[in-house]
Amino acid sequence: MNGKAFLYGVLLQFKLDIRSKTMLVTCYLVPLVFFFFMSGIFLSVDPAAAETLIPSMSVFVVTMSALIGLPPSLAEVYGGEVKKVYRANGVPLALGVVTQFLSSFLHTFLSCLVVFFAAPLVFEAALPADLPLYFCSLAALLCVTLAAGCALGLAIRSTAKLTMAAMIIFLPSVMLSGIMFPATMLPPFLQYAAYAFPAAIGFQAMTDFAVWHLPVLFAVFIVLCVAVALLLRAKGRN
Repeated sequence: MNGKAFLYGVLLQFKLDIRSKTMLVTCYLVPLVFFFFMSGIFLSVDPAAAETLIPSMSVFVVTMSALIGLPPSLAEVYGGEVKKVYRANGVPLALGVVTQFLSSFLHTFLSCLVVFFAAPLVFEAALPADLPLYFCSLAALLCVTLAAGCALGLAIRSTAKLTMAAMIIFLPSVMLSGIMFPATMLPPFLQYAAYAFPAAIGFQAMTDFAVWHLPVLFAVFIVLCVAVALLLRAKGRN
């Protein structure tokens, strides 16, 4: 497959996702309603939350879009007739994962940009102190979480089981990451358990700007990519 055909596939998937009700709800509607509704509550309870409002709401957008929105779409592709069409036309099975990944990345990043520009205007939220590192951390977290969503969508065929598994990962990712309340309020063992979820590392990367966060996220991304490749190989044998 040449580069022009690949770009056309990504653009086509991007347009299809614009019309997708799942993408609309999980990437735009619910996260942005949560942002506009909950931000006022957070600031009324703790005015200091304005310092971390943009990173915290971006983590919520990323986590919901990647873990709740992406896996069902991917499961439909590899659990239905699309996989047969790929095989019949000699299209690599990896194309579906790559185009879904890139399309979801673009849609989710656009939603995060809405948060980035709206938060200072509507809620007087503070901009991140280091913008280049902030956006690098956001991109890294987005890649890792989307890779986890891809792995879920490939590993679980049943829609009901997939939804349950996604929620099992989504809820602790949000609750333990520090975006709802300071992580220091958690018991020590839960503070350590939070690092099992990329959301906690990503949130710290976007607020503390420590050097070690990005390499850790990159390493997790590589592991997840290997897992996705193995799952694709298994799909190809079925």
